[in-house]
Amino acid sequence: MSAKKEPSVWQGFKAFLMRGNVVDLAVAVVIGAAFTNIVNSVVKGIINPLVGAIGTQNLDHYSSCLKAPCEVAADGTVRSGVPIMWGSVLGATLSFVITAAVVYFLMVLPMSKYLARQAERKAAREGTKEVVEVSELEVLKEIRDALVAQRGPGQAGER
Repeated sequence: MSAKKEPSVWQGFKAFLMRGNVVDLAVAVVIGAAFTNIVNSVVKGIINPLVGAIGTQNLDHYSSCLKAPCEVAADGTVRSGVPIMWGSVLGATLSFVITAAVVYFLMVLPMSKYLARQAERKAAREGTKEVVEVSELEVLKEIRDALVAQRGPGQAGER
């Protein structure tokens, strides 16, 4: 009776870490964390001043009062009323849209164009190979037909 040895937990964990997807995901998380600082700087340094030209420079100050009177302390605690802080939601949404746009236009779009070019090249190579194979087959058929014609009708080997 031979017992099959089960892989250890450590071996399973090691195999999991060595998959390409896990490494790619780890790299994406690290780059994403670093990229967040850039996006926050763009929102803080460019978007907020542009919005500030219309109103306040800090989007967090935009709010509406659901139940008056609304009083919010300097530390952010609500003293009375029910304030809706839609400015912070707007700031987060702008950060998300900027991040998504930069990721799409600087990473996804160029990569998809590159992969499409690679697929076209591969298809062109396969198409050329197929044309060569078809033309070789046609030449072989012509040679066969010429040999059959040389032998003449009624000789052995004719189909």
